[in-house]
Amino acid sequence: MDMLWNGWGDPARATPLPDTVTGLLRDWLGVKPQPAASVRLEEIEVSTPALEGTPLHALQAALGDRAKSVRTDTESRVRHTRGKSTPDLLRIRAADTTDAPAAVALPQSHDEVLAVLRVCAEHRIAVVPFGGGTSVVGGLAPTPRASFIALDLRHMNRLLDLDPISRTATLQPGLRAPEAEALLSRHGFTLGHFPQSYEWATIGGFAATRSSGQASAGYGRFDEMVLGLTLATPEGTLDTGRAPRSAAGPDLRQLLLGSEGAFGVITSVTVRVRPVPQTRRYTAWRFDSFDQGTAALRRLAQDGPRPTVLRLSDETETLIGLAHPEAISLTPERQSAGCLAVVGFEGTEEETTQRRAACAVVLVECGGEFMGDEPGERWARGRYAAPYLRDSLLEAGAFAETLETATYWSRLPDLYAAVREALTATLTENGTPPLVMCHISHVYENGASLYFTVVSAQGEEPVAHWMRAKHAANEAILAAGGTITHHHAVGTDHRDWYVREASDLGVAALRAVKRRLDPDGLLNPGVLLPTD
Repeated sequence: MDMLWNGWGDPARATPLPDTVTGLLRDWLGVKPQPAASVRLEEIEVSTPALEGTPLHALQAALGDRAKSVRTDTESRVRHTRGKSTPDLLRIRAADTTDAPAAVALPQSHDEVLAVLRVCAEHRIAVVPFGGGTSVVGGLAPTPRASFIALDLRHMNRLLDLDPISRTATLQPGLRAPEAEALLSRHGFTLGHFPQSYEWATIGGFAATRSSGQASAGYGRFDEMVLGLTLATPEGTLDTGRAPRSAAGPDLRQLLLGSEGAFGVITSVTVRVRPVPQTRRYTAWRFDSFDQGTAALRRLAQDGPRPTVLRLSDETETLIGLAHPEAISLTPERQSAGCLAVVGFEGTEEETTQRRAACAVVLVECGGEFMGDEPGERWARGRYAAPYLRDSLLEAGAFAETLETATYWSRLPDLYAAVREALTATLTENGTPPLVMCHISHVYENGASLYFTVVSAQGEEPVAHWMRAKHAANEAILAAGGTITHHHAVGTDHRDWYVREASDLGVAALRAVKRRLDPDGLLNPGVLLPTD
């Protein structure tokens, strides 16, 4: 199934907002209903020309002249235009197709990817690797705008190898996460990687963006799971990962992880896997304040016992009920809701019971109040509903977007305050006072991430309106010592701030790598690194 072309996910799961939420939007934020979008997919025209002539024929030949291995029809090009950020959705709903690819190529093997890259190098055609299309940072829209093809990896979707002794699996990049879990579970294993994009994102995308999933406290980030990568580049093949750890020079895997298609196309990923847990349990705890809850999370992250899932919503997110998107409201009992923490445990029955009891002792000592299993289990059931809620908010005339960062524990309070203030002040000054919510969803011994959700009225020019606020938030992140992105990746939206974070010398080193692997600068130009 293809994702909804002008929204998120499965079209059948799109639902309108309940009256209680539309009332909140109207009364709190001054959101006014917008005229219903009338444009339909079949009515859209692509403003840039499709690939044709000799380059098209060469691309078709590189893919064995299979039917539909290279697509130039309007629908295919529209479905591969940009990603799924709120600005992306607003643009495509306005029939803006300026970032549409000239063609969509669908290889089935590493060798075919190499063949496509050779053709594109010969004809000076840029290449944008395309997995699930879930980027929210402009990772699928190269700059400056030029003729490019989308390299859709959906047909590279197999489990290539499973080593139950070493507990490793080699997966192709176009494998969507649910399909990967289904293949692994037949052998009794799991990746344990469940980001909010889980239903649509791909293995290659996880590696290319250093993805983090909800169970990162227990399973680690995706980049921590990766043991080996194969990369196809215009200059040939790069294989990494001879052993799980090595002292043989700098680890090239770390160079390729997070490279966002700028250095090459990931064609296989070898990951460590773990046995499917016997049980999964999610509980809920209440804290009086975000500071109190943060201190509790830090204690568990540093001194243990560490749960599999550990997240904390601030007062505003808890008050609104964003942790349970299907039940958002503002009821009297939520006026003193404090901050909600979700604490999850996976493993054998015995170890899950033991860790749950041990964590409870720590959480009580830190001022936590046990709220039962039901809120935690409800959060787990509704985990993938939030992007659909974003679509419904757009339909109702609201603007909803997210951004995230991370820092060390000692800097977390200042970073939290700075980003909230930047977003609130900028949007308020421009006539759309926002609701700014935040949660901690990934914890480490030395620090944690902050994930902000912003809802406001759309304003006269919603994309430009948001870009001013996003710019202010990015500036606040760097000034407060945070990283410009924890797991959404760099793309084009964060690129200019990433350059400052990485330093001139660091960027020069990365440019040198790109020139060696991609001498003509055809791979995802302008993404991650500015074009020369």
